[in-house]
Amino acid sequence: MIVKILLTLVFLVMVVAVGIYSRKQASSVDGFVLGGRAVGPWLSAFAYGTSYFSAVVFVGYAGQFGWKYGLSSAWIGIGNAVIGSLLAWLVLGRRTKLMTQHIESRTMPDFFGTRFASQGLRVMASIIAFVFLIPYTAGVYKGISTLFEMGFGISYEYCVVLMALLTAVYVILGGYKATAINDFFQGVIMLFGIVIVIAAVLNTQGGLAAAVGKMSELPVDGTQETAGQLTSLFGPDPWSLLGVVVLTSLGTWGLPQMVGKFYSITDEKAIRRGTVISTLFAFVVAGGCYFLGGFGRLFGTPPTLPNGRLDFDAIVPSMLATLPDILIALVVLLVLSASMSTLASLVLTSSSTMTLDLIYRDKKSEPGEVTEGSIDDMVAEHIERRKVVVMRVLIVFFIVISLMIALNPPTFIAQLMGISWGALAGAFLAPFMLGLYWRGTTTAAVWACFAWGVGLTVINMMLGNPINPVNCGAIAMVGGFPVVWLVSLFTPRLSHQLVERIFDCYKK
Repeated sequence: MIVKILLTLVFLVMVVAVGIYSRKQASSVDGFVLGGRAVGPWLSAFAYGTSYFSAVVFVGYAGQFGWKYGLSSAWIGIGNAVIGSLLAWLVLGRRTKLMTQHIESRTMPDFFGTRFASQGLRVMASIIAFVFLIPYTAGVYKGISTLFEMGFGISYEYCVVLMALLTAVYVILGGYKATAINDFFQGVIMLFGIVIVIAAVLNTQGGLAAAVGKMSELPVDGTQETAGQLTSLFGPDPWSLLGVVVLTSLGTWGLPQMVGKFYSITDEKAIRRGTVISTLFAFVVAGGCYFLGGFGRLFGTPPTLPNGRLDFDAIVPSMLATLPDILIALVVLLVLSASMSTLASLVLTSSSTMTLDLIYRDKKSEPGEVTEGSIDDMVAEHIERRKVVVMRVLIVFFIVISLMIALNPPTFIAQLMGISWGALAGAFLAPFMLGLYWRGTTTAAVWACFAWGVGLTVINMMLGNPINPVNCGAIAMVGGFPVVWLVSLFTPRLSHQLVERIFDCYKK
């Protein structure tokens, strides 16, 4: 216990020290939200990866989907690396950086408002982002607190409150730059930690070959006819597995806290390097998490919840409970690293969106017009400082709301994430991506996609989730593309001059 406490204290002191170190760079809006748009490839890539993978993946998703799909759940990690990291950087990285800098956009709602000449879109996007980032944050809290409860014997409620306070401290102090620096150190812990933990867990089963052999003998549903499916290439339910791959991989393309990493990177050369680093990081961390979760059935059946369903969130903690104390300390640091970086990204995104897109909406000379002067040139210095103060206050507000949900979580971690990602990426992914590439995307099409993504997710939730929230999220994301394309064909286009001014950024 002394070892676990000491390692955790060293880690926590480090993240707070980074916040103090970065506070001078967080005095302006650009510094607080984007790190001055001068964040290098290593920090950007690790910030992307650590924001992507948190306790939601390590505890919630790895446990639940490892139980359902066995070793084929490793495909989810591969999809996260190829689709969620490699292709996301290749398809979105350069164009997002150039266009958002050209139109002076600091947030995703600001992008929609300026790119499509609609302050209404900007306001609606900020409301959607704020509301649906909350359940995702609650899922992260739940995941990390479950591990802390196992490792330290501390009550779940105390763990949730402690993580919230620590995250608030270093984000409020140092903004995005503090988050990015901490993400780098936390990412290093995650890389080494996941490899060591996998080796230790498999060793308790006699090694990799022995563990796979035991898995091949286990039936899926209690009947011997299904034995071997948990070690097959695509598992017992390939189509459902595909839905998880789509949700967890393609979803990052439309999440404000993920796309925001491309806003702040230094230049195109850094984007190319960041692509490689981010992809390798995802292969190790995501692939490792789901591969580990695939062996969950070897550690017994998880406890049953009051409603009679299995407690999937208890699977990974039960796998780790028998490890030596030093390795449990490493696991706690691993999940703490992953989760605090994700929490920091979520609360920073939410506070900046509410401040810049609802409370202070920067005016351009005419709706949608790209001006040469920056926002900072058009406002007084005290207004700039006031915006940063408001963002810091909203960070506290956002954390309090998500804490209330985390202290009484309505469902499994995986379902919390499915609801959040489904609504956000279902609403934002298609219009954001097509807005970067297709001049013909219309304002009405963006409104239609907002209604599609949020409407499908909310209606499914109100009806008692007749479609699994994970599959519903995948449908919302993919379905957004035909919605935007069809509505754009039959609605008025933006003025040719405006669109050409915006797309001039790719000619330079």
